[in-house]
Amino acid sequence: MCRILGSFAAGVTAPELDAVSGRQRHGGPDERGVLSGRGWSLGCDRLAITDPGHGSQPYRLRTAPGVLAVLNGEIYNHRELRRRLSARGHRFDDLCDGSLLPALYMEYGPEFAAHLDGMFAVAVLDLGRPRPRLVLAVDDMGMKPIHYHVSGDGSVRFASEIPALLAFDAVPADIREESLDSVLATKTPLGTETALRGVHVLPPGATAVASPGSVLRIGRRAADGRSPHAGTGVLETLRHETARLTAADVPVCAVTSGGLDSGLVTALAAEELHGEDRQLHTFHLGYQGRWPDAEHTYARAVANRAGTVHHRVDIDPAELASLLTRTVRHLGQPNADPIALSTYALFRAVREAGFTVALTGDGADELFGGYDRVRRAMEVPDGQDWTAAYVDALAAAPRLLRHHLYTPAYRAFINDLGSDSDRIAARLRRSTGDRLSTLSEFETGCRLPAYHLRRVDHLSMACAVEARMPFCQPATVAMARSRSAGERTGKHALYEAGRGLLPATVLRRPKQPFTLPLAAMLAPGSPLLESVRELLSPAKLARDGRLRPDRVQALLARHIDHPSASDALALWAIAVHELWTEVVQGLRRPVDCAA
Repeated sequence: MCRILGSFAAGVTAPELDAVSGRQRHGGPDERGVLSGRGWSLGCDRLAITDPGHGSQPYRLRTAPGVLAVLNGEIYNHRELRRRLSARGHRFDDLCDGSLLPALYMEYGPEFAAHLDGMFAVAVLDLGRPRPRLVLAVDDMGMKPIHYHVSGDGSVRFASEIPALLAFDAVPADIREESLDSVLATKTPLGTETALRGVHVLPPGATAVASPGSVLRIGRRAADGRSPHAGTGVLETLRHETARLTAADVPVCAVTSGGLDSGLVTALAAEELHGEDRQLHTFHLGYQGRWPDAEHTYARAVANRAGTVHHRVDIDPAELASLLTRTVRHLGQPNADPIALSTYALFRAVREAGFTVALTGDGADELFGGYDRVRRAMEVPDGQDWTAAYVDALAAAPRLLRHHLYTPAYRAFINDLGSDSDRIAARLRRSTGDRLSTLSEFETGCRLPAYHLRRVDHLSMACAVEARMPFCQPATVAMARSRSAGERTGKHALYEAGRGLLPATVLRRPKQPFTLPLAAMLAPGSPLLESVRELLSPAKLARDGRLRPDRVQALLARHIDHPSASDALALWAIAVHELWTEVVQGLRRPVDCAA
């Protein structure tokens, strides 16, 4: 697991590359490697996990002259690939998973990534051709991102994180005017666009190819015929994938929220390690004091049933304001889900306890219809529109509230441009598939990578921790898509798989997200209220010109008098966007990368 960077552009200087690397060094503190030449650069900040004593990046092989490669992620089938490539004459000096990339590229060209099983963002520079070529590729689920910018002359610059990308002199920090509406309508920009003009992220399963003087070509890969794990049963597949992901040359733990998804991963990981005479460590996050919806009891029950060494991490609410600033800076673009603070604090505790790899339950809700909005959409009778309510459920602030808060000029701008919510609704209505397939495609292909996976990636790597997700592996995804609608809606198949593995109290409890008790945290006398109040000051909002300060203040006053989860989320989204704007404006100045 690493952070990668590079350029296919003339005039990139060594100080620029140092600055890019410095802004994402937190994700790769073990080793730094940067190479550059006329019109190109390639670099990596490494978090050493597989064969940690070897495998320096960028990777080079004697049997692949002129080819350089860098990897962010894990290639789980690297042993199989190494055997195949060795039989074709390639020789490797170590057992690092990424070392085989130059050889794989030599054999298959830009299609090499179709042979990879794992979570990855890869950059390959082929300097042995008459016209050099840059190839970028990301895994099928988008677990590992590549952010990139293409200049007017076709020059390409890329990095794992947006703040790092902005350290290139030619990449502007140009905030999209519609970014505020995107955050309020979908909590974070979805798809390949970001909140910054000209800064994009590769879509899941994409390979991009660039040559000097040509346009960056981006395409989705076709499967190469790799067969996922032969078993098609839910429990059998999850057991196999979780077992694979516990293999590492560094300490491995699990995140245990107390819910079904992380509980299954915890139980199966503990089962695997027990067979190797090892004991799994589990981590659960809460907050000091008494707060609603605490899950300590459920998490402890899962840990006791699985026989893990359990760590309960209690955060002092007085620290939340500083956590907000750190998470906004690390995410690089606004994300209105308050879970970001919990995520960062949890992975920080994991790292402080000496663990480098953490298994999580992310992806289960998207694959198995676990969200209430999906269940409600499936219950709408045929012939009636289900998209409007579903899209509104994605929002931090419903459409009517957004329009109420916008200034007339900004409301007219959004009406003319169209909101992200309008585009999502149109996309859903255009789908020719059945309703569940349409919802699943959007949840897994669009929202999951932008909303959840990017957050997990950035905030785990902010603490130099690799998050591994059994539910996002190709075999699990294929298995889920083969289930019937009844098994996939409401996670019925997962509840059935959990019988005998998880406590009955966990299986019976209502669904609850792992997040911050936001409404309570923004009540009078609570630690976050003053920070949010300052970010929503009438003077700041008036200077921005997109929101009506009087109506935002009225919303805040209403929430203080009658705390509401929906009002709290809308206020939080506005505050996060305002703070992110301040952070972006500071990214053209030197940044302290150590926090």
